[in-house]
Amino acid sequence: MSKQTLVKLMFTFLLLLCLSNAFSQKRYDLSVKEAVELAFKNVTEVKNAELDYEIQNAQNKEITGQALPQVSGAGSINRYIKLPQVLFPSSEEGIYKVLKENGLVAPTTKAPPPTFTSFSFQQPWNTSIGASLSQLLFQPDVFVGLKARKTALNLSQANLELVKERVKDSAYRRYYAILIAQKQSDFLRGGIERLQKLYHDDSIMFVNGFAERLDLDKVQVQLTNLQTSQSVLDNSIKLAYAALKYSIGISQNDTVVLREGLTNEDIKRNALDAQFKYEDRKEIQAIGYSRRLQELDVKRYKMGYLPTLSAIGGYTISGMGQQFITNNNFIWFKSAVIGLNLNIPIFDGFQRRYKVQQAQFNLQKVDNGIENLKQVIDLQYTASKESLKNALLNLDAQQRNVQLAENVYQTTKKKFESGIGSSFEVLQADNDWQTAQSNYFTGLYNAIIAKISYQSALGKLD
Repeated sequence: MSKQTLVKLMFTFLLLLCLSNAFSQKRYDLSVKEAVELAFKNVTEVKNAELDYEIQNAQNKEITGQALPQVSGAGSINRYIKLPQVLFPSSEEGIYKVLKENGLVAPTTKAPPPTFTSFSFQQPWNTSIGASLSQLLFQPDVFVGLKARKTALNLSQANLELVKERVKDSAYRRYYAILIAQKQSDFLRGGIERLQKLYHDDSIMFVNGFAERLDLDKVQVQLTNLQTSQSVLDNSIKLAYAALKYSIGISQNDTVVLREGLTNEDIKRNALDAQFKYEDRKEIQAIGYSRRLQELDVKRYKMGYLPTLSAIGGYTISGMGQQFITNNNFIWFKSAVIGLNLNIPIFDGFQRRYKVQQAQFNLQKVDNGIENLKQVIDLQYTASKESLKNALLNLDAQQRNVQLAENVYQTTKKKFESGIGSSFEVLQADNDWQTAQSNYFTGLYNAIIAKISYQSALGKLD
């Protein structure tokens, strides 16, 4: 193979590889709600919770099946290689007794010892086929299980909603963290552009003897710091996008574009208007269903003292003969049976009593868990509400501070451009503006996270 041919093959391979990657990548333009819906479809934890719901649904149908008629069939065909034998005794004792009574033989005459003759009640070919039916009329644990079906399904649904709440919370936090980081990145770029212009203006003044080298160096230090911060922030945004992709269950090769904005008004809108109710929390709903199931478990063991009753029926066809069943001389028999089976528990060594006690203790543990959960929810609600109040106050203060720092910068810049101020004053005002803006973005992030935490505490994260 020539070198030119090898190069062509390598180029073709790389081109196909690039095209394959291009077609495999997807682009998602997402609002925060669309990101959450995408997570519900893709995240493994949600998928498994949905499968748990389907498993419970199948188990419910299995329990229902226990209360339906049970029908089974059986058949067999046998060929005896050697027929089973039974022994039948043969004795002349009775004959000799009669002869003695009639004087036909001497009284001392003894009868011959008995003999045994073997024969079989079976035929070489034997077959049977039949069906049996049973219908449960009353069995305590089955009927309690039938009552528990809906509650168990509701518990699986509540657990699914719990998983979705966690996934939604994660998606919200990561989505808004990226939005804020991007806003901060845009501001840093504006700061870099301002310092680059200031450096350019100072360079001209330095050449003309109106500025010192020290002025240039100060601007360069600040510019380098901003460029470094920009690089670190851009890398953090890439990592944040990777985390978001993972949290919504899409490939790292896919592209995500966030098409939703975030302002102070968005955070403040209806921030503290919602009413608190325990029933809105999915955890309370789930543990409520768990308590109901535990109550049914107590009932199941208590009803274990009751008898069980079932109806049975069967029909069998059997046959035997010297030759295979297709022979006309094969003899057939039919039989049928119906009846009731009753099982009455009398004494089990007090096992059921202690099973009832265990179930009651478990019910008390669930009640204790409910009280503890309410205390945890109270703490979450109080802490998140106060955090949100403080975050909103701080956000307002930081927003005012940013506006003030910007005004100072603009005034200082005009004085510098008019020749009555120094570049150092501009640099210092710009640095103060950068600091105020950084504090504002931190406050913005804390405010949105506090709002998400507060809505989660309410059970109303939309």
